[in-house]
Amino acid sequence: MAGRRDGSLMREKGQAFRGSRIAFAIAVGVFLGCVLALLYPNGLFSSDPPARLRQNSRSDLQTASSLCESQEKVNALKSDFSSLSEKNAELKKQVRELRERLRLAEQGQDNAQKQFLVLGEQHKAGPFGTVKGLRTNPTVLPDESVNPRLGKLLEEVAIRKEIIVALANSNVKDMLEVWFTSIKKVGIPNYLVVALDDEIEKFCKSNEVPVYKRDPDQGIDAIGKSGGNHAVSGLKFRILREFLQLGYSVLLSDVDIVYLQNPFDHLYRDCDVESMTDGHNNMTAYGYNDVFDEPAMGWARYAHTMRIWVYNSGFFYIRPTVPSIELLDRVAGRLSREANSWDQAVFNEELFFPSRPGYEGLHAARRTMDYYLFMNSKVLFKKVRKDDNLSKLKPVIIHVNYHPDKLPRMKAVVEYYLNGKKDALQSFPDGSQ
Repeated sequence: MAGRRDGSLMREKGQAFRGSRIAFAIAVGVFLGCVLALLYPNGLFSSDPPARLRQNSRSDLQTASSLCESQEKVNALKSDFSSLSEKNAELKKQVRELRERLRLAEQGQDNAQKQFLVLGEQHKAGPFGTVKGLRTNPTVLPDESVNPRLGKLLEEVAIRKEIIVALANSNVKDMLEVWFTSIKKVGIPNYLVVALDDEIEKFCKSNEVPVYKRDPDQGIDAIGKSGGNHAVSGLKFRILREFLQLGYSVLLSDVDIVYLQNPFDHLYRDCDVESMTDGHNNMTAYGYNDVFDEPAMGWARYAHTMRIWVYNSGFFYIRPTVPSIELLDRVAGRLSREANSWDQAVFNEELFFPSRPGYEGLHAARRTMDYYLFMNSKVLFKKVRKDDNLSKLKPVIIHVNYHPDKLPRMKAVVEYYLNGKKDALQSFPDGSQ
């Protein structure tokens, strides 16, 4: 009995031990499953391949989309860079142009560029033979504050902003009378005498001649009242400045001139200065090639030079432009500094001398008047009066500039051309005695 109980007890213990081992294995399995479930929520081997594919596809699409967006940004940046490069090039061009303008303005060595800055944009050149340079400079803006009294007088006397102006003192009273009498006879209304002393002012008023007397100026008055012909002539360059600043074109006239026609009907008005000439034929009046011979130079003995006889500073038409005013300033300045200078010589030097090292020439347009219409006394007495055909011509003016016996020759010109006395000029010699 005891043996059977022991055997039975041993079997029960063995069964209990095997049950414990199974329970332990199950517990370990559950524990490992929980751990793996936490570490690999989708499983060690995916049991859902489509889901994994969808995930990979989404990742690929996001990557591709990102690449496309990056390429578009790159293209946009390239476009912006190209645009900025063009703008930068344009700005650099503008900076260069501004620097060039500043350089020219500071140096004052290119009047053509100055005119471009004033007149407007640059233009392309046209076909061969059609290109014409600028001839007429723009007029200045009138400045009435310069001389309101003169401005008011000019409004009454001038016609189309043009006027004949003469300076006179008591020394030329008789010639002045011949001068304004011829003007009245021709019927020229727009003229004015600038009286340099009280006597001339009274004389003009008594003869109903438009007259203007400047406000007192010690420097001008001293010369104007007692100066000789050349000294008084030099004053005009200072006095005329106010006329131009007020916006008026002036036909400056000495008083040793006889008017036979209205000169305003014979002007071109295409230059800053339009002047009569001291020349007596086509070569001397309009210029010619003068060949200088120097035999010692052998093969190169002949040198070609350009020559022209001077403009007469006693009769010229001047427009209210910047170069014209600069001319007046230059001449007046030199006459005030150079005691022995002659106004006509200085006038021509400033008009014709070119720029050179140390000197900037005047950039003014100029025109020579027809010497048969605006005639000097050399042409008249040495040539015209002796030629049957030329003597039939009727000049616009006669300027008795070549002869010192001015008054009798002026009266003879009046007799010949205005009163029809055919022999009025015959008693005078060609030149002066």
